[in-house]
Amino acid sequence: MGLEDEASMESRLVAKVDQVFVGRVRLMLPDGEATGIFKAPVDRPVRLTATGLEGDEQADLRHHGGLDKALHHYPVEHYAVMAEEWPQCASLLAAGVLGENISTRGMTEHDLCIGDILRLGGARVQVSQPRSPCWKIDRRLKGDNASRFVEAAGITGWYYRVLEPGMIAAGDTTELLERPNPWLSLAHYWDEVMAHRPDPVSLRRIAGAVGLAADKAKRWADRADWLEAHAG
Repeated sequence: MGLEDEASMESRLVAKVDQVFVGRVRLMLPDGEATGIFKAPVDRPVRLTATGLEGDEQADLRHHGGLDKALHHYPVEHYAVMAEEWPQCASLLAAGVLGENISTRGMTEHDLCIGDILRLGGARVQVSQPRSPCWKIDRRLKGDNASRFVEAAGITGWYYRVLEPGMIAAGDTTELLERPNPWLSLAHYWDEVMAHRPDPVSLRRIAGAVGLAADKAKRWADRADWLEAHAG
């Protein structure tokens, strides 16, 4: 991609925040497992801090929340893809159901790259990694293979780290400011790391991408080492 093409692409990458969601930890039936997946829309500005939105909670802090998973962004158009797979659940499949914090239209994993820095309302954020779907999606959607479908289709949404705290609200603009890794869209990242036997060279390049969460960078560098050690 030439510099002019990249600049033109970046100038178009603007989306509006349709909704902002927060939620407290509650129990998920039938097992009574604590979860933060249940979110509700807020109709007022909310402060985004380094660890997330004020008033929002996560139950499993090993896999959710933290500096590299401060905010979860999910494109609303992905719900139509899921509704085609499970028409019986169509009435349930609406923004907020998967526990996202912000919902937009017109910005997907094919448009954003690992390390992208964006202006989000009054905050500045950086794309750190895709979401890794888990069993709670199955429970939430009442579908045994829902998380696997989301993973296989690459419609996982993504996480931001917060570079500059600020207030965000529905109606705010999300705009790309910087792109250090134009070669590493979220969609490409997901395809590479989820391959049955990834190319170690590609994994090392991904591990070195600016802005990638440190635990993911180590994971893919270690994976590359293992693949090379077991090449035969």
